[in-house]
Amino acid sequence: MDMQLAQLRSFVAVAETRHFTQAAEAVGVSQPSLSKQIHTLEADLGAELFSRSRGGATLTPAGAALLPLARRILADADTARLEVRELVGLQRGRLRLGATPSLCVSLVAPVLRRFADAHPRISLHLEEGGSQDLVRHLLHGELDLALIIAPDTGVDPALTATPILRESLVVASSAAMPPPTEHPPLRITDLRDQPLVMFRTGYDLRDVTLAACRAAGFTPTFAVEGGELDAVLGLVEAGLGLALVPSMAATGRPRLRVTPLAPPGFHRTIALAHRRDVALTHSARALRDTLDAYLTEAAAWRTLPPGTQPT
Repeated sequence: MDMQLAQLRSFVAVAETRHFTQAAEAVGVSQPSLSKQIHTLEADLGAELFSRSRGGATLTPAGAALLPLARRILADADTARLEVRELVGLQRGRLRLGATPSLCVSLVAPVLRRFADAHPRISLHLEEGGSQDLVRHLLHGELDLALIIAPDTGVDPALTATPILRESLVVASSAAMPPPTEHPPLRITDLRDQPLVMFRTGYDLRDVTLAACRAAGFTPTFAVEGGELDAVLGLVEAGLGLALVPSMAATGRPRLRVTPLAPPGFHRTIALAHRRDVALTHSARALRDTLDAYLTEAAAWRTLPPGTQPT
C-alpha cells in the first residue's frame, strides 16, 4: 500500500466539504485529478471511503476510520517540514499554542510578550478554548502545545502533560447583589438554592461544578447555561446567578464579588501538554523554556497569578 500525502489531503478535503468540486478548489487541483486520487486511494486500501450521490459525498465506515489517522499523518508531515525549514532558515518558525480562557488573560499574555521579544521571527497562533477541546486538537495535530487543566484521572495516554501550577476555585457573584452567604467561606451546600450560570459543554469547570453539587447531594439549578468564560462572568456581574470560577479569572473585575470555598475547597492543576509521539519543534521548545523561566522568576518574586502556587 502506498498512500501519498496528496491523496490524504484530497481525502480530508472531501471529508470536510462533503463535495468533490469544493474539495478540489480547496486543495488547488482539478476535480478529475482529485477524483482520480480518491479512486487510487480506495483501490490501495481495498475499501470505498465515500458514499457518492448527486448532493455530495458522505464518509463510509472505512472513511470515518481513516479520517483521524489521515489528519494526524498530514499534521506530522507539516511539523516535519516546518522543523527542517526552521533548521535551514528557509522561513520563519511557527508556533500553535492552545490555552484556556482564564490563562489567556493572566499567564499567557506576559509569557508570549517575553517569547515574542526573544524570538521575533516566530509566527504565533493562539487558540482559546476549554481543556477538552484543546486536548482533541492536540491529538489531531492541530496544536503544538496547550495549557490545559489536567484531570485527577490523568490525561489521554497519547499526551505528555507537565504540571506547572495549582489554582484554587472561588465562587463569583455580582457585587451589586446580596452576598451568597453571610458567613464566609462558602460551602458547596450553600449553592443548593442558588441559581448558577453554567459553562458550555467542553469546559472542565462545568464538570467540576456538577460533580461537586452532586457529591453534596443535590442537582444545581441553572439560570443560564452554555457560555464561554467571558460570557459567564458577564452574566454573573449582571446578577443572573453564581458561578464556580478560577481565581485568576475573577481578578480585576470590580463588579464581581469573590467568595472563598470552605476547606478543603477545590483546586485544579494547570499543565503544559503536547503529543507524546511527536517531537517538539524548536519553536515549541523555546516557548516551553520561556514559560519555565517566567514561572521560576514569578515564584521567586511572589508575583504568580492570584490564587495559584507552583507545583
